[in-house]
Amino acid sequence: MSHPRTMPTRTLTLGALLLALGLALPALVHMVGMGRVLLPMHLPILLAGFVVGPGMAALLGVVTPLLSAVLTGMPALIPPVAQAMAVELAVYGFVTGVLYRHTRWHVIPCLVAAMVTGRLGYGVIGFLVLPLLGLPQVALFYPLTYALVTGLPGIASQLVLVPGLVYLVERYSGTSLRANRHRQAAAK
Repeated sequence: MSHPRTMPTRTLTLGALLLALGLALPALVHMVGMGRVLLPMHLPILLAGFVVGPGMAALLGVVTPLLSAVLTGMPALIPPVAQAMAVELAVYGFVTGVLYRHTRWHVIPCLVAAMVTGRLGYGVIGFLVLPLLGLPQVALFYPLTYALVTGLPGIASQLVLVPGLVYLVERYSGTSLRANRHRQAAAK
């Protein structure tokens, strides 16, 4: 008999796959010097919100940059880079998962909302937490403007790739990820 709060094997498997992708993709993209432009770690975490749900996606958002920092040195583990990125990515995964499952929003509005709130989370860390650590304060909206200037190609690729990948997962799994989650919640 399984515990009612145990995670389905599919969710754990997909979570592990997305974690591996979140570690490998940045390493490959940084080898060609395009990491800050293409934002490769963001892609698997944004996708996770749609595929594995908000809880697992938020967990992946926290773990992926911190584990990558330990294993590869990217992002830097010295505060605030990896820590702020962990907050940003956790918000990305959580917001995409919640919005996709509990609203009728299409994938793209969910992505845009997650990107804005995740960057604001990054900004809050830089604005409020860094001074408490004795580090220089970052302007609250700096991450939003920085994302628009430097990360525009990455944002564009996410807005193209994630909806396509969500469509493929839904098509080949035979059910809507949104409908599947509602059925699972009703069964509990």
